[in-house]
This record gives sequence, C-alpha cells and structure tokens, in this order.
Amino acid sequence: MTEQLREIGQRLSALRGIADMAPEEFCEKTGVTVQDLAAYEKGELDFSFSFLYNAARILGVDVIDLMSGDSPHLSDWSIVRKGEGYSIDRRKAYKYNHLAFTFRNKKAEPFMVTVEPKEEKPALHSHDGQEFNWLVSGRMKFYISDKEYVLEPGDSVYFNASIPHAMQALDNTPVQFLAVVIG
Repeated sequence: MTEQLREIGQRLSALRGIADMAPEEFCEKTGVTVQDLAAYEKGELDFSFSFLYNAARILGVDVIDLMSGDSPHLSDWSIVRKGEGYSIDRRKAYKYNHLAFTFRNKKAEPFMVTVEPKEEKPALHSHDGQEFNWLVSGRMKFYISDKEYVLEPGDSVYFNASIPHAMQALDNTPVQFLAVVIG
C-alpha cells in the first residue's frame, strides 16, 4: 500500500460518510463489491480513473478532491460517527481509530484507542509532542517513566509524550480511551 493510495482511500471513506451513504448503497451505484470498496478505503487496492470519476460524481465532488484532498468537504470539519474512524493498527495490543483524519492542517491528532488485556507489562514507547488521554471504559494501568497509575473511567492524564509510556488493560477487560496527540 502506498501513502497516496491510503490517503485517497481515507478521503473516499470520509466523503462517503459525509454523504451519509452506506457501503452497500455506494457499491450499488458504483458497481464495485463491498470487499473491493473496503480495500479501496484502506488503500490496499489501486484505483482506476473511471472508478474515481464515478465515485466523485456520486459523492458530488470533483475527482481532484478525491485525488488531492483539496476539497472544502475535507478542510473545515471532520464528522466521525460512533464506533467509526479511520482504523490504524500500529501495535498488536492497541487498536486506534483516528477521529479527524479528513481535517487538514490539524494541530492535534485525536484517536479512540482500545487496548486488549494482556498479562505481561507492555513495552514503553515515546514520541514527539504532548498527549492527553481520557479513560472512557474499563480500568487501565498507565506507565510513565518508572511510575505506575491506575486510571478509572472519567480519569485523565496529560503528559510529555517524549517520556516513555504505555497503557495496560486491567481486570481482563478491554479498555477504551480518547487520546489526543499534540505536535
């Protein structure tokens, strides 16, 4: 998968969402299978120009909007429905859903993160910027440097993300939290 295919797929998914068009309805109008649409939206399948042209027409945008991202539909707001978002698999135990992937020039990157329970302590990692996490459900252990904190639903933590950190689901139950990474 190339970065360009992934970005076009994200825009396709976002514009379909903005149009409030179910995958099945979109597939019926474009003549592609639901499996192919899913692969297109993940950037796993290369687009033919005829498909992009047809998709843009159905979504009411110019084909260049899909290809370049220079679309008024993608620059001023990003609506993500409950349980949706652009899925990113970065680490085996963590599932990320990006909640503003169509908004250009973001100053922050919001994710809904799900962490599956594991017995062993997770490896600590770090990245540039700052991070805010707000626990939605479950209980988790938050590791930062050599400290450990147990967080309950409604608890939050704001931290320097360059300090090694990790999250671990407790009580053999997945944990879900809102993570906002600020560059």
